[in-house]
Amino acid sequence: MKKKPLPKSSVTLESDMRTEYDFSGGVRGKHYKARLNGYTITIHKKDGTTLIKNIKREGGITLEPDVQKYFPNSRAVNHALRTLITLFPEKRRVAGSKDRSY
Repeated sequence: MKKKPLPKSSVTLESDMRTEYDFSGGVRGKHYKARLNGYTITIHKKDGTTLIKNIKREGGITLEPDVQKYFPNSRAVNHALRTLITLFPEKRRVAGSKDRSY
């Protein structure tokens, strides 16, 4: 079964976003700082029990705005870092494998 195309009136010419979605009052990054240290998920099960999962921010990094200009997505960052890693001598890669905070 094929999807019927949307009527032309419900889609703006500038984007594929429907006109009934108005984000003009939205705030970009509103919850960004709150999520930096992790978050909690509360799952309410049918049997009445509650499961709470604390999600820590592990493995994620935050790029400063001036760096984001050069690396718009994860693929670009990973490509640059892999290129940089090839410049390190093999001994240093093994010895420096421990997590360090700079």
